[in-house]
Amino acid sequence: MTERWETVDDIRNARLRFEAAIPGWRTPAAFGLGEIDENSRIDFFRVNTRDHALPAVVLATVCECRGETGSHRMTRDDLAKAIDLLAPAEACDAYQHPNLWAWQARHSELSPDARLAAVFLADLNTPSEDPLVAALRTAIEA
Repeated sequence: MTERWETVDDIRNARLRFEAAIPGWRTPAAFGLGEIDENSRIDFFRVNTRDHALPAVVLATVCECRGETGSHRMTRDDLAKAIDLLAPAEACDAYQHPNLWAWQARHSELSPDARLAAVFLADLNTPSEDPLVAALRTAIEA
């Protein structure tokens, strides 16, 4: 039987389980997921600020990160794993699921060798030399 999170409490409990599984987890101030092109630029297909804590921790679970400022390379298969982990949330009609929907839509369009990155900002002002972090800040400002 496929797991389904049908209520707000189910969603909260799932989020808490994911958070508890990541030592030192902090919900980031912002996060985004995108595809890296041949010029090493990123095309974000979903950017979030201070919301969508469940998709953030699901993405962090796949990337094996704690929500600190930085970027984490992903593959198309990694994105499929994140989609599978988040999919039970779609059963809850108390929320929209824009991250899941954006991830699903882009996944179906990606080539098998697509280069992806999840980018996290612990806070909006943490300095970083990472160009993908700078790109996320630009996307937030736009």
